[in-house]
Amino acid sequence: MNIVGMGGFPGETLWTDVLEQAGGSRVLVDHAASPEHVDMELELPREFTHFSFYPWPPDDLREQALASDAILVCGGNTANMLAIWRVYGFDRVLREAWDAGVLLCGWSAGMICWFEAGVTDSFGPQLEGMRDGLGFLPGSACPHYDGEELRRPVYQKLVADGFPPGIAADDGVGLHYRGTELAEVVTAREGATAYRVEPGSETALEARLL
Repeated sequence: MNIVGMGGFPGETLWTDVLEQAGGSRVLVDHAASPEHVDMELELPREFTHFSFYPWPPDDLREQALASDAILVCGGNTANMLAIWRVYGFDRVLREAWDAGVLLCGWSAGMICWFEAGVTDSFGPQLEGMRDGLGFLPGSACPHYDGEELRRPVYQKLVADGFPPGIAADDGVGLHYRGTELAEVVTAREGATAYRVEPGSETALEARLL
């Protein structure tokens, strides 16, 4: 029952670490957050199988998910993605795959979706707190912590005002979860890391440089 959340699009170094966590290279790629990019060629080592919910999902999507080493969720509009998953029951498939040992991973929207809450630009260019995540992981999350200048102040204010505390990740950083516990922070960029964000405080976490 492992999850790897990534603060931004992974380069080859971070992606190689993800595949090591998966124990294989059979990766099912979900583009529900950015359907216009379903044909995007990911320049990463892989055996990618792309699928789309448009005009409808494949009949054997559950079987594909359970046969994968990892399910990769791409960035994009988190709120739209979650709504689509729930309409088709893919949220339940993801839970079943996680329970079966398939690695769940993703960047940006594909990082925050596993948590109870997250910081998102799903509703416009402004950043907002959303409390509609899958809830596989407790608390909240914020990606792109050093990549977008408003992420840090918005997340800190949200948490100070009662938003669930949680974890933020810089671009190039991966969060390794074993079950629901954070086991390790890794980074492909020297100086980049993750942070525990609580009301009135932010604590940098030790990150292993890949």
